[in-house]
Amino acid sequence: MKYIIASDLHGSAYYCEMFLGAIGRENADKIIFLGDILYHGPRNNLPKDYAPKKVIEMLNPLAEKMFCVRGNCDCEVDEMVLAFPCLAEYALIGGEKRTIFASHGHKFGKDNPPPLGKGDILLCGHTHVPALEKLGSDNIYINPGSLSIPKEGSAHSYMTLDGGVFIWKNLDGGAEYRRFEI
Repeated sequence: MKYIIASDLHGSAYYCEMFLGAIGRENADKIIFLGDILYHGPRNNLPKDYAPKKVIEMLNPLAEKMFCVRGNCDCEVDEMVLAFPCLAEYALIGGEKRTIFASHGHKFGKDNPPPLGKGDILLCGHTHVPALEKLGSDNIYINPGSLSIPKEGSAHSYMTLDGGVFIWKNLDGGAEYRRFEI
């Protein structure tokens, strides 16, 4: 199964349109969205073409492919307008050797990890910075970066997971810039 993984869209219709193009290019079976779909929050500037209602219209047709966790800018009214659940604090993706613990990152993140088994992966958004880091002696922290408001000079980005390989890609054109094999 091929996944496309993204985070931190923050209501940008412009970057949502680019993400839809990436979904088409990648031909992924499922979408893992790590939160902060519709709103920008008080700490962020408005992203380009901020239009949450338009983002709703663009993402709702993908409901059957969407797995989503709650970001710190997501709220209960979002689930009233989105055609897919978006308020889970975390999701577990089981593998043969490792479990992926997917969370936005504001409750369970690099600095406050959940209980993880040996070799498990913590997959988060929230920081808007792509990352691949050791977490303690046995675990790995992975972040796809942000679709609409990247930070620390990073690119607008997403990632894929296919056959045990995570690939980070630029949103503009899908150029690969990092790879990690489980």
